[in-house]
Amino acid sequence: MSEQQGQGGVTQASPRPQRGEELELEIDSLAFGGEGVARLGESGYVVFVAGAVPGDRVRAVVYKRKRSYAHARTLEVLRASPERIPPRAAHPGVPWQVLPYERQLEVKRAQVGEALARLGGLQDFELEQIVPAVEQWRYRNKLEYSFGNGEELVCGFHDAAGARQVSAIEDCLLASEQGNRARQLALAWCREQGLRAWERGRRRDEGRDEGVGPGPDGRARLRNLVVREGRRTGMLQVRLVSTDGELDVSSLAQTLAAGLGEALSGVLWTRSRSPAETTAGGETELVWGEGELPERLCGLELRISAEAFFQTNTEMAETLYGAIAEYAALEGFERVYDLYCGIGSIALTLAPRAGELWGIELLETAVADAIAGAERNAVTNAHFFAGETRTALPELLARAGRADVIVLDPPRAGLSKKVVHRIVEAAPRRIVYVSCNPTTLAPNAAELVAAGWTLRRVRPVDMFPQTHHIECVALLERG
Repeated sequence: MSEQQGQGGVTQASPRPQRGEELELEIDSLAFGGEGVARLGESGYVVFVAGAVPGDRVRAVVYKRKRSYAHARTLEVLRASPERIPPRAAHPGVPWQVLPYERQLEVKRAQVGEALARLGGLQDFELEQIVPAVEQWRYRNKLEYSFGNGEELVCGFHDAAGARQVSAIEDCLLASEQGNRARQLALAWCREQGLRAWERGRRRDEGRDEGVGPGPDGRARLRNLVVREGRRTGMLQVRLVSTDGELDVSSLAQTLAAGLGEALSGVLWTRSRSPAETTAGGETELVWGEGELPERLCGLELRISAEAFFQTNTEMAETLYGAIAEYAALEGFERVYDLYCGIGSIALTLAPRAGELWGIELLETAVADAIAGAERNAVTNAHFFAGETRTALPELLARAGRADVIVLDPPRAGLSKKVVHRIVEAAPRRIVYVSCNPTTLAPNAAELVAAGWTLRRVRPVDMFPQTHHIECVALLERG
């Protein structure tokens, strides 16, 4: 326990632990974001603890410290919670696997309700039962693995919060067996080539390499491996992300093609100079096969570009889109705007029920995918264009007229106040808000309620079992 000497020699809990300090903590609840919550001393100083669940007593190390709270990661479970069950996977990306699935669902639904009430001040809406996932394991259609240097090159996931080390993984239980095979083949090839991972977290000094350039031998250093799978088509897309430098990627493609056969759709290579831990950006080239991954969703034939957003749980995306269609309640004459439309998968599923549909998306390659998807599926009443929602929505209003229904699926950060203002100006009678973060949905919904809409219904959908992530659909109606 973090302690300091008090009057009369009595030890007291330190109100603010230091970075690197080890603490013994009792976990009493789960926070948004999935960390356990503990409190220190009479002040109730909050410590968010990764790798802990309510009822645990743990030894944890502080890795981040603020005035009113700290973040720590579990080093040892001293006394296990009665709710805790044995983990199935050695995988830092599934921290809730130690909770029974029914309990995971209870917590997620409760957190949606709590966020809307506490952060949005919202009441008198129907919080529906959470829809459980079809598959609790091997459900992801996209995995982003990181490379790391150990005794040998590893390809896995970052360790628990606050740690930079990448741990190897033998079998990722979030990926299909075929997706795991792709990762294993790529890693074996990288080891045979004697390649090394890039160096994360090096500071910029004048004249000093940051670790984002090629190695001393001029060859590229490895950053990430992205494996994407068409769950309905059985096809795989593999993208290697590296620093600048030389790399015999044609040999990698040959290895993957030989090992995966007709299941391999395409192999791509991205060279990134960014010091950030991201697979986005950089220069991507097609090495082998097709640059787009074929997939089917809700009866649609889709093709997905390497960096385009697509729901990572295909089976549950169909359930989610069914909820969107139910809430939109289209009768065949409505003008629908789909904001943050990505490759147009939501829009294309709604188009047969709408009079006309317009989609806005910032990423131009995703817009190209959406336009091609409309043509491929003979959808003639859906139109897509590239633009930032804040500036593009007024242009769309002037061009197409007022929307009857707006559907939006924004990033985790939610909507800016300016975008909310633009939606208010658009004055749709119905808004269907798809959210992956109830803590940003809540204030956005509150702003819309203040502007004249009523929050009617919210349906959580479990897209990500064994994790804290929560997806939900909210219906707001005018008047």
